[in-house]
Amino acid sequence: MATDMQKLIGTSEEDDEDEMVMDVKEDDDDDEEHREKHDAATQPMVGIDGVSPTSTSSNNNRFQQHQQIHEQVGNPGGGGGRRCRPVEEKEKTKLRERHRRAITARILAGLRRHGNYNLRVRADINDVISALAREAGWVVLPDGTTFPSRSQGPRPAAAVNSNVVTSSSSHMVPQQTPTASVKGVTSGYRSSIEYNACRMKGIYVPGTSPYDLSTNTQSQTSSMVGDGGEETDIHALISGSMDAVDDKQIVEIPQKVPECNFSGTPYVPVYVMLPLGVINMKCELVDPDGLLKQLRVLKSVNMDGVMVDCWWGIVEAHAPQEYNWNGYKRLFQMVREVKLKLQVVLSFHECGGNIGDDVCIPLPHWVAEIGRSNPDIFFTDREGRRNPECLSWGIDKERVLRGRTAIEVYFDYMRSFRIEFDEFFEDGTISMIQVGLGPCGELRYPSCPVKHGWRYPGIGEFQCYDQFLLKNLRKAAEVRGHPSWGRGPENAGSYNSRPHETNFFCDRGEYNGYYGRFFLNWYCKVLVDHGDLVLSLAKLAFEGTCISVKLSGIHWWYKTSSHAAELTAGFYNSSNRDGYAAIMPMLKKHGATLNFSCTELHMLDHHGDFQEAFADPEGLAWQVLNAAWDGGVPVANENSLPCYDQEGYNKILDNAKPDTDPDGRHISYFTYLRLSPLLMERHKFMEFERFVRRMHGEAALNLQVQHMQESLC
Repeated sequence: MATDMQKLIGTSEEDDEDEMVMDVKEDDDDDEEHREKHDAATQPMVGIDGVSPTSTSSNNNRFQQHQQIHEQVGNPGGGGGRRCRPVEEKEKTKLRERHRRAITARILAGLRRHGNYNLRVRADINDVISALAREAGWVVLPDGTTFPSRSQGPRPAAAVNSNVVTSSSSHMVPQQTPTASVKGVTSGYRSSIEYNACRMKGIYVPGTSPYDLSTNTQSQTSSMVGDGGEETDIHALISGSMDAVDDKQIVEIPQKVPECNFSGTPYVPVYVMLPLGVINMKCELVDPDGLLKQLRVLKSVNMDGVMVDCWWGIVEAHAPQEYNWNGYKRLFQMVREVKLKLQVVLSFHECGGNIGDDVCIPLPHWVAEIGRSNPDIFFTDREGRRNPECLSWGIDKERVLRGRTAIEVYFDYMRSFRIEFDEFFEDGTISMIQVGLGPCGELRYPSCPVKHGWRYPGIGEFQCYDQFLLKNLRKAAEVRGHPSWGRGPENAGSYNSRPHETNFFCDRGEYNGYYGRFFLNWYCKVLVDHGDLVLSLAKLAFEGTCISVKLSGIHWWYKTSSHAAELTAGFYNSSNRDGYAAIMPMLKKHGATLNFSCTELHMLDHHGDFQEAFADPEGLAWQVLNAAWDGGVPVANENSLPCYDQEGYNKILDNAKPDTDPDGRHISYFTYLRLSPLLMERHKFMEFERFVRRMHGEAALNLQVQHMQESLC
């Protein structure tokens, strides 16, 4: 009986098992037909009152009346008894069932063999749909309730009588206690230890059964499981005792996200970025009391330190070489008192106008005045639009800033900072200096400015049309022997173009021609040369202190041949080149750490947008991290989007400590974006504390267990 029911519950991967399942179905139909005939033959034999229908005609009439009443009472709504289906209809039903089961078997076999889905042998169509939904980024609870994985609303509870019925596997793992299958519930058949190690693709691994079965039910379940772990009488489970489960036996099902156990892994320091406006335009510390409380809370969970931007537009705002460090000095003293470390970002760019910017901090006033009379000090696009977000790299060696070059301005600022905060360097409070090298402090061209109308996933525009960079380009073309190449591309589209809409970036476009390769090589070289110049002076100013460089992940159009968005940003990373390998030797030369900010992007959150833009954040992260590690460059991470949930933290941890790396490499440190009232909310901060513990290689309890322990206390 158990074997027959197992065939009825799910389909097998092998064809011979499919045939067996179909035979069982046909046998069941035959049995049903036999029962119908038997009922039809035996039902009229005895009346309700026990009188034989053959005694008298009056008794026969009385029997017929009683029989009609009996059928009406037994079938609410006035329906009659069971009717025999026509033979043709049953044959069609058999054929449809056979065809459906054959298709299901092929789908399951294909998913197991080619899709890396860990579907059980007796899986049914509900398991397939659930696996695909989870692969697409949805959460599917055991009762079939489905909702987006990043949902901030309350988690829905399981329904008592769900229409989705999923059977438990007949192949039990030895030394595990199998739990019963309830209507709408898939019993868990993995131990908690196995959950931590489970990393199969698209698979949701249920936790310990959240259903509090009664003693009677549990005893029935135990009696139905033989010594070998096989079910011996599943009919009683399906049609008997489980129908008696009531509301009191059901509890709310918490979301269970599969995750790895990072206990014992290498220690990775964690820093938290302070708010952008922690220092105002007068270089005063904003809300010192509130900040001090937050810093103490961070320290209480063994946070390593904080990161803060030192804005050029605040410190040297009014006149050249007149620096005001007052607010930062008070902030640094406060951080040192709490015994946290400091990462300092020397921000030579404008704040405001980009995603996540909640304050406006322009470049110094005296720089803006120079820009009004000489706008070529700013990056310029083909239409002549200027971008005052940062200075053009064309003036790195041009004395256009009140007698100083841009490189000299940067060095004077760094030297002033080093002298002003010497005590913090000496006692080790300042552990890292991140040098701003472009827009948003990143080493790239400002190819995608929102203020000029760019919207994701536009390819952006080349930013080389100020007179200084054009002069450099013409000189390079003359050296190459082709003076006519001393110009920017004329067919590269606009900010929001797609690659296939342009003659330069389309497949077999001009980007891969002789002129295109010359231009892109020059464009990329200017970027690398700028980083080389600034870092050489930073190394001189901060000798003995670690320095880092931020590199953003331009992941859209990564799956196209041209990688158009990366090309306009300065990364010559088309399909036939490694555009990041050229950057790594420059970083290695100066002992700089690469801070990469793409690794946590969720394919789940922007799945449709990523498909449309041929984006691949994970592929890009894999390329950049391997290029850095192969070049001997340390790698750090920071999240580019806010993150408060377990799923996001798991993604960060997987990238920070990849268990698939044969050399056991991991990131040097992680910086969290950013300190905010949302992060300080109790539940979110508890999840964050758990993330920090795991990043430190410590054991961390699941939040559900943590809540349970607190309630017991």
